[in-house]
Amino acid sequence: MGVLLCSTVAWGQPAPVSGTLGAVGSDTMAGLMLRWGEALNHRYPDITLQFQAGGSASAPTALVAGTTRFGPMSRPMTDTERQQFIERYGYPPRELSVALDALLLVVHRHNPLASLTLEQADAIFSTTLACGGQQPIRRWEELLPVAQWPYGKIALHGRNLASGTHGLFLDRALCNGQFRRDISEHPGSSAVIAAVGESPNAMGYAGYNHVNAMVRALPLIDEAGRAIRPTVSTIQDGTYPLSRNLYLYVNLPPGETLPPAEQAFIELIFSDEGQQIVRAAGFVPLPQALRQPPLLAP
Repeated sequence: MGVLLCSTVAWGQPAPVSGTLGAVGSDTMAGLMLRWGEALNHRYPDITLQFQAGGSASAPTALVAGTTRFGPMSRPMTDTERQQFIERYGYPPRELSVALDALLLVVHRHNPLASLTLEQADAIFSTTLACGGQQPIRRWEELLPVAQWPYGKIALHGRNLASGTHGLFLDRALCNGQFRRDISEHPGSSAVIAAVGESPNAMGYAGYNHVNAMVRALPLIDEAGRAIRPTVSTIQDGTYPLSRNLYLYVNLPPGETLPPAEQAFIELIFSDEGQQIVRAAGFVPLPQALRQPPLLAP
């Protein structure tokens, strides 16, 4: 069941705008959505934001059902989800990239492993070896010299099926293969980080904004053989192999504009203030060239 999060929202003394904004979707983006809502509150006190954090998979369902206009997702819509929307309304949803993020492979903070290739990550987390690995990797001795710690079976942690992080890791890191059945699944990235931080033999995947001093994010080897660390710059320029966009899907018929309250929300998201909130929430802001609000004209 999703968690219902509410914030009364509005920023200076502009023309009066009121209304209720509804959004259903990504739990990864829950804190970000509410921070945007609180900032909007400072301008438009009569706007209310209601956000149900049911996971990215809940956004397309709510958009198709017409119970929300906004659907935040930490992964792109699938072709099937998009087609279901088109069959319902006769036009596609508007896809907005509102922030940047990354999927990180994390280990215990004292783990000596220097880096991983995506082929190795697939061999660790999957049963299918769809990324080209020759054999599964199940023990630390297959990654580190025998004399080094840790050793024994690699304890794996990840996200649950409703999560966009789960779906995107499956697609990008497992080459759309299949996860191992013995991965401990968690409802949020913070729980993954906590589990890995408490277990010397653990490895997990989680969103960039949840990493803390209890774990260490592994650099990933790119196609040129370089070990790329997940940083603001490597995520913004896409050189980190598991960089991703965070999306807001909008039900907006062609040729129409959004109601004033919804337009004000979009303007905030793409403003300098809105992107500062992205950084404060632990995500990566859009490059300046991508900060033009896209829904202000038909």
